[in-house]
Amino acid sequence: MSQLLTTFFGVGYLRPASGTWASALAVILAIFLHGVGGFPLLLLATLVIIPIGFVAVKNDLATRKDGVTDPSEIVIDEVAGQWIAMCAPSAGFWFAGLPPWDIPWPGPLTAFLAFRLFDIWKPWIVGRADRRNDAAGVMLDDLYAGLMAAVVVMIAAGVAHGIFHV
Repeated sequence: MSQLLTTFFGVGYLRPASGTWASALAVILAIFLHGVGGFPLLLLATLVIIPIGFVAVKNDLATRKDGVTDPSEIVIDEVAGQWIAMCAPSAGFWFAGLPPWDIPWPGPLTAFLAFRLFDIWKPWIVGRADRRNDAAGVMLDDLYAGLMAAVVVMIAAGVAHGIFHV
């Protein structure tokens, strides 16, 4: 069961770039969750998947014999991190009163690109978490990357909508 969850039902086995595939699927699922229940449903799903991810990754790594601490097929961390990033545009759309299925594309695209950038680049606390080489580090680096991407989305939205004058 842990392996099924950590690979996000097999998405982690897609090649190349399993993390990018998982992030793309996570964006699609986030858009669906937002459409069905708005920001509250996406936030709830995000808050549910994070502890599930920590437990599943810990259990999956404990059963491995190869000693690899962050195998590429583990992608539940990408889904959780991408959903954190997607909470920023979802909240913006929700609080702006947009209809649930009326989702302007720049928000999700910015969330996807910013998350992938921080997940691959691993700046600051993202890299520090990644270097932990344990189950918590597998999850934490993507959660931090998601938070950083959410901040980028909020700043970009502020600039695009004239709240911040650059």
